[in-house]
Amino acid sequence: MSVMLKICGMAVLTLTVAVSSQQTPPQAPPQAPPQAPPPQALEITGAENKPAANEITPELTAAINRGLAYLASTQNDDGSFGRGRYGRHAGISALCGLAFMADGNLPGRGQFGEQVARSLEYVLSNKSESGLLAAESTTGPMYGHGFATLFLGEIYGMNPNDSRVRDVLVRAVDLILNSQNDEGGWRYNPVPYDADVSVTICEVMALRSARNAGIRIPKDTIDRAVRYVRECQNTDGGFRYMRQPGTSAWPRTAAGVASLFYAGVYEDDSIMRGLEYLRANATTSGAGPQMQAHYFYGQYYTSQAMYLAGGGWWAQWWESARNDLIKMQAEDGSWIDHQTGSSYATAMALIVLQMPNRYLPIFQR
Repeated sequence: MSVMLKICGMAVLTLTVAVSSQQTPPQAPPQAPPQAPPPQALEITGAENKPAANEITPELTAAINRGLAYLASTQNDDGSFGRGRYGRHAGISALCGLAFMADGNLPGRGQFGEQVARSLEYVLSNKSESGLLAAESTTGPMYGHGFATLFLGEIYGMNPNDSRVRDVLVRAVDLILNSQNDEGGWRYNPVPYDADVSVTICEVMALRSARNAGIRIPKDTIDRAVRYVRECQNTDGGFRYMRQPGTSAWPRTAAGVASLFYAGVYEDDSIMRGLEYLRANATTSGAGPQMQAHYFYGQYYTSQAMYLAGGGWWAQWWESARNDLIKMQAEDGSWIDHQTGSSYATAMALIVLQMPNRYLPIFQR
């Protein structure tokens, strides 16, 4: 092959090069994009002391700041949160308090310390003689009671000298213990008749927070809860709503896996199968609450399950979950759920997005 070199359009040198097809080096095949490791290659390591790469971004920080400012602007005069059907709701007010605490605020301390203090006062004002933390008009109060008890457990764990909080917390815990049914779970009302996975995770988290704060929780209560949750798992790894036959769904599967983690079970076939089901079915595709029932509930518990699993589970989940929620944020800083309300949705979204802060004790093993 002859090659003529030119400079400024003038031929200056001609080279003749013999090229043999046998001497031409073979072309390297294109490299396939890296594949996610198979489920069995992902270990349960926990993310509390092992952050994933690039967990916190400027976009995340901006979204959190806008969300916290919005939430603070919606607090009612009595310290509660919520409007309409879920107005002045102890459970939602507790979740909002936890959202501020996830930013490092405590009663009287931090930019939103006043909001946390007022949330606390409202939750304490909803105590009853039975120990139930709910307004009299609340339907299915054990959801809210679980969230409110969790909030008090986190408060008391950070300030164990507050005897007032301790007294209400102990009574709230006793009500949970006395409401566990024969199957080992809990249901909408504080009576030990039936149970479902959705309410059970609320009570298990509350009991774990209280135990972390130094409140005695009987081992038998937790053992029975673990047995109940395992009995709600289907052969596909997902969890159904109750022990009776039913279909799997990702929000309640997340609740089931999180229940086992918070009960102190970290290495178990039920957890691995549940995590694999979540990785295949949980939604982080932008199909938000308008298209997905219980969307924020599902994100809340799936993110906790993946965080407690840690390692590759958390790393693979976090980026898509974070970006999905950021894209969904409204211009005023809120997240919208037309069924449950913006206070609930915003609190849930903020708790998820602030998990990398690692401030709340409940997210530690």
